[in-house]
Parts: sequence; structure tokens; C-alpha cells
Amino acid sequence: VRDSNPQPLGYELYVVTWNVATAEPPDDVNSLLQLNSPKKPDLYVIGLQEVKAAPLKFVTDLAFEDSWSHVFMNTLAPLGYIKVSSIRMQGLLLLFFSKLEHAPFIRDIQVTYTRTGLYGYWGNKGGVSIRLSFYGHMLCFLNCHLTAHMNYASQRVDDFEYILDAQTFDTKNTPRILDHKVVFWFGDLNFRIEDHGMLFVRNCITSQRFNLLWPKDQLTMMKQKEATLQKFEEGPLDFQPTYKFDLHSDDYDTSGKKRKPAWCDRILWRVKPKSSPTEEANEDGHNEEEPKKQLQEEHKDEFPIKLSQEYYTSKMEYGISDHKPVIGIFHLELKKMYETPLVQVSAEGEWSADFDALITYSLLQSFPSSAWDWIGLYKVGFKSVSDYITYTWVKDDQVSFSDQLFQVWSALPSLQDVYLKRCKSRAVKIIKDSNHPGNCLFILLPSGKRFCSLMAKTERLRRSFFPQAIRLLNSNSVS
Repeated sequence: VRDSNPQPLGYELYVVTWNVATAEPPDDVNSLLQLNSPKKPDLYVIGLQEVKAAPLKFVTDLAFEDSWSHVFMNTLAPLGYIKVSSIRMQGLLLLFFSKLEHAPFIRDIQVTYTRTGLYGYWGNKGGVSIRLSFYGHMLCFLNCHLTAHMNYASQRVDDFEYILDAQTFDTKNTPRILDHKVVFWFGDLNFRIEDHGMLFVRNCITSQRFNLLWPKDQLTMMKQKEATLQKFEEGPLDFQPTYKFDLHSDDYDTSGKKRKPAWCDRILWRVKPKSSPTEEANEDGHNEEEPKKQLQEEHKDEFPIKLSQEYYTSKMEYGISDHKPVIGIFHLELKKMYETPLVQVSAEGEWSADFDALITYSLLQSFPSSAWDWIGLYKVGFKSVSDYITYTWVKDDQVSFSDQLFQVWSALPSLQDVYLKRCKSRAVKIIKDSNHPGNCLFILLPSGKRFCSLMAKTERLRRSFFPQAIRLLNSNSVS
């Protein structure tokens, strides 16, 4: 239900970009997410590059959650956040978290990816994106890892434009990235500092005269002549370049290569300029009166959206990578285009593990239903939308009592199902922990897809957790 005269409301959006250089996550990401701040963001968007993608690890990460996602979920879930969506392409990972209260108003979620490595055949470089509707406003988040090295600034721009052109979404009004009301573009964009020598660059950094380096920053230079880049804004680079550091140090590269420091890691944004329906009709080549009326009707309920950046800096305390993470905090001001969730769900009677569970739901708004609609059962404090205990397809078990009231039922998970899920989770943790005594029992076959069956020589080992865990993982890889 739309308010006839909704008032603008403010929301905090926290964006992180970090090239983690295949490192495992640190134990503590509180400082990275600024969890000690009294002001808690409404949304967290985390873009990582060079997440470890060795064959075994990549397969297990696809089957389960990767270690970086686990750390962020375990950190944010106790504070009332859930992982709404994510997408991974080899080393590129994009995570979207929201306060639980906003979840019913985050809709039309789609993800996609584009490879640019090896002329588009390899996903070590490229972009991954999540697009969604937030209270009726279309937002898009694009995490990129572009071509490296000093001499490839033009190639980086070409790659970015290719990603913008290649990524499409299955929707009428926002089929492309730049059609969205707000676009955030971030990642290891790999732009370097030209012309200046190493000594001058380091002296500017030491004296914190960063402004002397801005004119020779490649992204700044390319924005002056590339129309596509001019559509995006960026806050001032009032922090030292975030690449390249010695590991576990604040010292810039002391290796034989002695890479020149650079602002490789960036966060930019674009708010779509509001154009009149007549202008849009003319741009599309439609001068007829009917298309203009249609566009006017589409724009009738459109609300303005305002975006401002409150903070833009690096997090120097993290040293597990040769890049330092960069964060951007934004204030998003918008008017809600709807105030109520799509459906209302309530439990019927008392629930017990011995009986099927029954719920009633009613539609609060009309929306296009699908054969893929389902209802999930979650524990209190769940971490992700994929954390359901069980689910049921709405269409298959739907019983209609009126035009808007429905009942669905589903068997609660058996103890065996719960055990198998925990068994699989425990096995993955052991595989990832090379110091665990049981790690050596999980031997990958040459195919890289299955584990070697465990020949148990004792009854105790035969009845233990390990043989069943290996059988379970192998059956999962086949399916």
C-alpha cells in the first residue's frame, strides 16, 4: 500500500572493496565494518577480489559457503543482519547484507557476471553484479577486477564499458546497469599513478600531500576524456594509496619489483539523471502521442532519490593482503514506494516435530506469482536467506479458502536430515583446516570431484563420522 504523500527517509549504506590476494579471512572484521560505531548501517555491500579459487576450495565453496562469507555472516547475524544475495565468479565475490526489517522490501533481485580475462574466456578478471529493488527504487552494485599494470589504462576502460554493455537483466524498465536509479561501481580497478617517480610519490604520501598525486591518477585522467566515466562520481582521495604493501606491514613494496604505490581500490557511484517522459520518448525515436502518454504514466509514481557520501577511506590495520581495504559510507534518501510486505504469514496451532506444520498466508499486494514460489522455515537469528530449515513449494500444496487466503503445509525436517546437514557442515570445516587431525582422511581423487573412499580397518573407525562424511560429500558431487 502506497502512502499518498510519503516523506523522504534516510538509510545508511556501507560499501567495502578489498583485494584479499587469496588470503584467508582475519579472525576479526569488526574494525573493517566499523561495528563499534553507534550508527549502524541499514545495508552492507562487500566486494572482494582474488578470493582463493584453487580447484578443491572453489568446488567446496560452491557447494557450501566460502570462508569469507562465513566470517561476515557470523559477524553480522548477531547484530540483526542477513545475507540477502551473493554472487561469485572465481576470485570475485559480492555479498549483500541487510537489516532484517528491510528484507520484505528488497525485491526483484537478480545477479549476473561478465568475464574479461583472456578475451572474455577466463573469469580471473571481470565484473559481478547484484541488482534489486529497495522500497521500490532500483539499485545496482557492480564489483570489478580490471586489467593490471601501468600501461593498460585504456584497456581497463574498455573492459568496464564491455561489462556495462554485456550485463543485462530480465526486466522491462531496467534491463541494463545504467538504467538503475543508483549504481555503485567498486573493486580493484587497477588504475595507477603515471609520470611521477617512486621518490616523489613516496614523499607525497609521507607528507600526506595526496592532492599532488591526483592529477596523474589514471582514473582521474581517463574521466576527463571518457564519457562513460564522467557519469560516475567519486569522493576525494584523502587517504594514502592502497597498493602495493608488504604483507602484515604498512610498508610499501620492498621486493625486487618495487611497485609504485597506487589507488587501485576505488568506490564510485552514479545517480541516474531524471529526464522528462518527452525526452525519453524522443531518445527512443518515438514521437507518437501514445508512447508519450505511456511514459508519463510510468513516471507518475516515480519518487526522487538522493545520495551523498559521508566517509571514504582505507583500513590500514589489515595486513593479510598487498592491498588495503577501502570503505565508503553513503546516506541514501528516498521515499518508500510501498509500506507493506507482499504477504502476511501466520502459524496455525501448536507445532511439534512429530506432526506436519501448517501456516496460513494472505496476499497484501497483488504481484505476479510463479511456479517457483516457496515458503521457507527459518530459525530465529538466521544468517542468510539460504539458511532455511525446510521449505515447501506454494503451488503444489496450495489450498484456497478465499481469493486471498491460502494454507500450505510441509513436514518438519527429520532428525536424520538435520544430522546429515550437520555432518556435511562439519566435514567441510575439517577439509578447510589443514591442522585438524582428521584432515588427512579427506583425500581428493585425481578428477578433483570426489574423495577417496575410506577403508576402515577397525569397527570403531567404520562407525565413526569420517566414512559417512566422505560418502555424503561424494553423493553430493554426483548430484
